[in-house]
Amino acid sequence: MKKTVVAAALGECVHVAGIMNFLRLAESAGWNTVFLGPAVPIEEVLNAIKREKADLVGISYRLTPETGERLLGEFAEAASELHEKGIRFAFGGTPPVVERAKIIGFFERTFDGSEPVEEILAYLKGKQVSGQNEASYPQSTVERIKWKSPYPILRHHFGLPTMEATIDGIKKIAEAKALDIISLGIDQDAQENFFHPERQDARRKGAGGVPVRSEEDYRALYQASRRGNYPLLRTYSGTDDFIKLAEMYARTINIAWCAIPLFWFNQMDGRGPWDLEDSIREHQSVMKWYGEHIIPVELNEPHHWGMRDSSDVVFVVAVYLSAYNARAFGVKDYIAQFMFNSPPGLSDAMDLAKMLAGLKMIEPLANKSFHILKQTRIGLLSHPLDSDAARGHLAAATYLQMTLKPHIYHIVGHTEAHHAATAEDVIEAGKIVRRAIDNALGAPDMTADPAIKKRVNQLVAEANKVLDAIRKLSASSSDALIDPIALTRAVTSGILDAPQLLNNRFGRGLVKTRIVNGASVSVDGQNKPISESKRIKTLLKKEA
Repeated sequence: MKKTVVAAALGECVHVAGIMNFLRLAESAGWNTVFLGPAVPIEEVLNAIKREKADLVGISYRLTPETGERLLGEFAEAASELHEKGIRFAFGGTPPVVERAKIIGFFERTFDGSEPVEEILAYLKGKQVSGQNEASYPQSTVERIKWKSPYPILRHHFGLPTMEATIDGIKKIAEAKALDIISLGIDQDAQENFFHPERQDARRKGAGGVPVRSEEDYRALYQASRRGNYPLLRTYSGTDDFIKLAEMYARTINIAWCAIPLFWFNQMDGRGPWDLEDSIREHQSVMKWYGEHIIPVELNEPHHWGMRDSSDVVFVVAVYLSAYNARAFGVKDYIAQFMFNSPPGLSDAMDLAKMLAGLKMIEPLANKSFHILKQTRIGLLSHPLDSDAARGHLAAATYLQMTLKPHIYHIVGHTEAHHAATAEDVIEAGKIVRRAIDNALGAPDMTADPAIKKRVNQLVAEANKVLDAIRKLSASSSDALIDPIALTRAVTSGILDAPQLLNNRFGRGLVKTRIVNGASVSVDGQNKPISESKRIKTLLKKEA
């Protein structure tokens, strides 16, 4: 049976925005809510508490601290009998009024507006957060998501060119309670050559992130996060020695989840030593290892196609192949990543349609042993250089992405086009995103747009035709969609292609794409839109 919370702005106070937000959170946490309105007399509040059989009472006052202290004292005295019967009382107001309310000692919890939403939700769910104890904050991805629902957990990349600066920054981010997940950005040598110091190049130290060179370095980064809201840590899965890295991440930073592609981070994009076919096998092995250890897995695959100007259909196909392989190799909690704004010229409507099509493709894969968690983010290349414009883009793009009701929101900070984020940049970006998410929780249903629905159906139909073409590539009776040989042929044949793969050792780069009516589509020699099925049919006919 649901419990009931009664709330009101007390006495002469007419400011109700804060109390309404409290009730909205209470409703999402499973409470029945009763709002009494602004400027409610003490006696009326007491009558409502009895009438509604309230379990919790929320009182707000945002005027002069001196008058507030007098009024709250009168309220506490009048409600003392109810308090003794076990009814709980909470107070919200401006910081000066909250200080006076604390002195009275009547309210079990006070809120001054500075608290992260997850702390308010935790209180309403009966999970008090002290801020001083690691046990107060869930230390696994899935539990953190449940704890913070209906808000997504927040993550941001962070890694500076020295260990000292990165450790100091992690401490600041954790103390500010800015993120739930700190994604450690480590330099390229650490990703590829962590276990091979003989291959490391001192001149590249710190290139692209923090230069971790030992297990002690990782432990030091983890220890820096043990404060504030005790954020989880994760990092790149590397481009070589995948299982050894996975084992090390698990024992040093309690890695929140693995993120690895299917076709990339190898010789095809110059980020690793493996050829395409063997890297696919290695990546599948990594999925299997994390699945066996009940650690979530994200395939950061689809956006690599979008960032190389692929058609929307190829992006959707990559969404499906990622989830399909994760399930096939034993992943239990799968994080489906949806990078918006890739390529940057997409309209919001067509961008959203592309993501919805990907979701529609993979949702049937979910079952009791394969759970899909949604993660959204801004396009890596979409931020404008101007910092003010970038702030606007961050807020607007966040608002759009909340249409998917993500479990995880990956913040790509507004400084991305100019410099790697400092701790202060990360904290500021977190504030921008939190406000946009607050607003978006009451947004209209953008998925109801007829144009978006039509595009979703088009993309799903075309993506299935591409998948059928890939299925025909298997030389044996094995499942082509998880067969490294067939998947490699899907790239080398040009079935999966993107313009920026031109002159690539493995990819063809022969496809042409254009933004047409806000969507990324393949075009023929006359720059006229062409379906992917027709493009593939023409391609294979030329190869015959």
